[in-house]
Amino acid sequence: MITGFGVAVAACSAAVAVWSFVLAARGREPRRPLLYALGFVELLLVAQLVVGVVLLVGGERPGSMATYLAYLIGSLVVLPVGTVWALAERSRSSTVVLGIACVAIPVMVLRLSEVWHGASA
Repeated sequence: MITGFGVAVAACSAAVAVWSFVLAARGREPRRPLLYALGFVELLLVAQLVVGVVLLVGGERPGSMATYLAYLIGSLVVLPVGTVWALAERSRSSTVVLGIACVAIPVMVLRLSEVWHGASA
């Protein structure tokens, strides 16, 4: 796993989370700019999936393959599920839901990195 890329994904997601919480504090519902930012984070997560698969095909192995794949694929699902949930009822609360989904991404990336480096530790 490329640590620098994981840090970039986590930082972008954390920035979008802060933005979501600020919008929620101001009583705003999610609008297009926030949704575009979520889409950008999702693209980063897809790139992370591609990098992860390329590393696996290249012969590198994580500490636990099943856990690694679960976090790798699971991280792709969090934002779309949060977005569908938030857009079902656009309100201040739905903006909080998006912020919480974004907070989950850095946690999952951290766990992904820990599982990956578990093989060499």
